[in-house]
Amino acid sequence: MDYHPIIDKYYPAGTLCRGIFMQHSRQVANLALAIATRKALPLQHDIIDAAAMLHDIGIFLTDAPSIGCTGTEPYIRHGLLGAELLRKENAPEIFARVAERHTGAGITVNDIITQNLPIPCKDYCPESLLEKLICYADKFYSKSGNMEEKTLEKVRQSMARISPETLERFEKLHQLFN
Repeated sequence: MDYHPIIDKYYPAGTLCRGIFMQHSRQVANLALAIATRKALPLQHDIIDAAAMLHDIGIFLTDAPSIGCTGTEPYIRHGLLGAELLRKENAPEIFARVAERHTGAGITVNDIITQNLPIPCKDYCPESLLEKLICYADKFYSKSGNMEEKTLEKVRQSMARISPETLERFEKLHQLFN
């Protein structure tokens, strides 16, 4: 799938948001492709690349001025917003599902209730191998700060700050892809 027209439609050239979006997405794609090669995962590399490049397509709709996003939605909603956008654009459903399920190490109904998250109350945990791969690779790169690859220890600390259950879900992904 040629994902460039979708990115170009929502991320104007020369903007801070596009620069950060493209750098982050490419970092996630490169890591996911490296893992897929090393682990000989039964996934097509062009599908991995497109999924990684589109996983954060909804960030421009959020209120995150530090990364050039001037929307009105809470940032936690970017995955759901991206999934809606991809469905509207008639992108393959596998890409919408990656966008919808990559946040944190997945989001459960319990997470939504206990953390009072502003998203519909259902499970948003990665299920397919592709969803899990992009979710995992995404944890190693931030869209803020120096955008350098995080150490495994930093990722673990970040997941633990969310909740013990989030860290546990991340550890399962780590076991799968390490």
